[in-house]
Amino acid sequence: MRKSYFKTDPGAPAPLSIIVERQVRFEEVDPLQIVWHGRYPSYFEDARLALGNRYGFGYQDFYRAEVPTPIRQLQIDYLGPLRFEERFTIEARLHWCEAARINLDYRIRNQKGELVTSGCSVQMMLDRDFEVLLNPPPFYQDLLRHWQAGELS
Repeated sequence: MRKSYFKTDPGAPAPLSIIVERQVRFEEVDPLQIVWHGRYPSYFEDARLALGNRYGFGYQDFYRAEVPTPIRQLQIDYLGPLRFEERFTIEARLHWCEAARINLDYRIRNQKGELVTSGCSVQMMLDRDFEVLLNPPPFYQDLLRHWQAGELS
């Protein structure tokens, strides 16, 4: 098990998580029939989208609130290959943070359940002028309150 990408503060709730299942498609592999390294951010995004939609912090939620959330940091650690037609899972976990940012880590496991890729992303919440927000928008603050109260599973 790899060390966490994010520090956990005492008293913080456990990360919110989701697991998405996929299969490697032909268009995603290189001539060696392993997934090209540039595809992994897209895999992370599949799980991020599912997690955001499940808990109410998806792209449309931020769009309606007029809060852009660009990527500030993306890290990918390649531990082993995925191959053409192989089934795999992508886990995304949202880590507690009261600041106006989204801290996510990812784990990709092959069909044997072996960890083949891990990574993290940090997204900043901005205002209409693309300045960093000091506090998350109200809908995200509501998510934090429900999360802290243990009302999300």
